[in-house]
Amino acid sequence: MVNDSTSDPKSNGVKKGGARIIVDDNDEDLSPTDLSEMLAEGTKESHDRAENCQFVKDFLRGRIIRELFKRGTSALYFVYSAMEEEIEKNKDHPHIAPIYFPTELHRREALARDLEYFYGADWESQISLSAGTKPYVDRIHKVGEEDPVLLVAHSFTRYMGDLSGGQILKKVAQRALKLPTSGEGLNFYQFEGITSHKGFKQLYRSRLNELELDLETKQRLVDESNRAFGFNMMVFSELEAIGNTIKEEVQEDGFGHSHAEVIQEDDFNKCPYYAAKMAASGNPTYALQLAKVFVGHLPCQVVLAAWVALFAGFTTWYLL
Repeated sequence: MVNDSTSDPKSNGVKKGGARIIVDDNDEDLSPTDLSEMLAEGTKESHDRAENCQFVKDFLRGRIIRELFKRGTSALYFVYSAMEEEIEKNKDHPHIAPIYFPTELHRREALARDLEYFYGADWESQISLSAGTKPYVDRIHKVGEEDPVLLVAHSFTRYMGDLSGGQILKKVAQRALKLPTSGEGLNFYQFEGITSHKGFKQLYRSRLNELELDLETKQRLVDESNRAFGFNMMVFSELEAIGNTIKEEVQEDGFGHSHAEVIQEDDFNKCPYYAAKMAASGNPTYALQLAKVFVGHLPCQVVLAAWVALFAGFTTWYLL
């Protein structure tokens, strides 16, 4: 277990077993060989490739076909069912136990509620494991049975993404699909056991960094995380192909709102990769938001943010 006591403890807003988990609110000294840093740095290219899949780009623009959203929810149900089944089997494993947060993180039941909303009470008889999702599910079961430490990579890739960029997708989907503001159909994105996403992610990263792993194993986890991104892109590609065959019109309401209306300032802090990409597109709104993301961080980041803002503004002026 992690020693969560500090000289000036502050709650991270996470409730577990009726008690609050306490973490240090100060920035911890990180090393390039810390697992959280290796995973973040080692998956940047995969993250960017995933965001540039046509399905994801259309999603972020609010161009969402309801049938594809339902199928995507179904795919996630099979992925999380597999992952959480294997995590549960290995919950006492020395590398799984420190990041075992079923109440806070597990998504299977939330996805089941979403599927019932979209398909009705007999939703289980209406969904099936697709060809594009099966390799992902098979891989999760394989590592769970043969090499459980690699479940750390799958957990990191999915859950941390859900707590970051996933919150952006939630807002876009709710607006484009005209889903109820009460949350039906979007339970997957609701982490009821977490009151502070930032605090929980800090806790999770600290637990990752305290796992006793040699450098070779850490690199294997980076490789597995990249592999997980690849499986997600296979699912996206399958959904894109299905979308090309569906005659249903994209809901026009998804086009009536710019990202500046749908995405709020705090969302840029949740997914800085996305903010950077939108700033580079030449939109001065995103350039200014990106600059704000970096304010308060290292001075060199402030300089970089200012350069991006200047470049984006010049590009917009030139194109006009």
